[in-house]
Amino acid sequence: MTIKPLPSLVVIAGLMFFGAACDRRAPTSPEPKTTVGPAGSTELGLWQVYNQSLKGAKYIDLTHTLTPSIPVWKGFAPAKFAPTVNPQTNQPYTYKKDGFEATHYNLTTDQYGTQLDPPAHWAPEYPSIDELPATYAIRPLAVISIVDQVARDAGYHLQQSDIESWETRNGRIPPGSVVMVRSDWSKKWPDPELANQKVFPGVSLDALKFLHQQRQILFHGHEPLDTDTTPTLEGEHWLLHNGYAQAEGVANLDQVPEKGCLVTIGYPKFAGGLGGYARYIAICPTDWKFGVAVGETPEAPLPKNDKVLRWDAKLGIRVRK
Repeated sequence: MTIKPLPSLVVIAGLMFFGAACDRRAPTSPEPKTTVGPAGSTELGLWQVYNQSLKGAKYIDLTHTLTPSIPVWKGFAPAKFAPTVNPQTNQPYTYKKDGFEATHYNLTTDQYGTQLDPPAHWAPEYPSIDELPATYAIRPLAVISIVDQVARDAGYHLQQSDIESWETRNGRIPPGSVVMVRSDWSKKWPDPELANQKVFPGVSLDALKFLHQQRQILFHGHEPLDTDTTPTLEGEHWLLHNGYAQAEGVANLDQVPEKGCLVTIGYPKFAGGLGGYARYIAICPTDWKFGVAVGETPEAPLPKNDKVLRWDAKLGIRVRK
């Protein structure tokens, strides 16, 4: 299938240039630019980007669901979920008694599930999760597959030659973009044994240096919970000790094309946080075969379900019953 590239990056770049030029001409902030939309309607500023590109785009979640049973490094204890207890009565809040319920999360580490690692995870002189700039919010997304190589060698690590082959097909990786490395390792998720594997796909130090120093990417992401399998985790050590962030535990990269998509990046803003429970959403062109577009599923109001959420003590989470 031939996909049409999202024009939103071009529009955004033009609007950024427009705003910067106005700032140089006058000390006061300019009025947002208004353009004429369909049927004579007016579109203010970046609203036209949404209406022209993002509203009809396909959205794909690249994030694992957090539960107490997902894979986690043996150096961290498993998480525990429980109903929130009223400190005055020592009883859980209930829909019947209180009109609402809430959940207590005992998360033993911020290195859990789909993550965003800030440099401070290993290097305290660099930013923590709350110190990352707001500009991380949305970026061009490139997906480089090593699935064929991993089929032959379960411990294969992305090489610079793989990046160059991708660029031969797709053009140069844009500066400031996010590069996700697809290995399909996450297809076995949430098997807890994944955390105990000694052999798994990774990203070589040479590839990381090439992406950051030669292509000036924002950060890279991978499906396993570690960057590489070297004895010292040399790739992760180099990244974080040089001020670079990374994504770990990413999912569903098999549903995303190699080029032409954006990625949105969200994470809690914990003060001094050394990791982030992240949510990544790929935004792909309208004719892409995967994903869901705005309006294709109920959004507001959200649909009522025939089954209601109930606490399952065995699973340690709420499920619909």
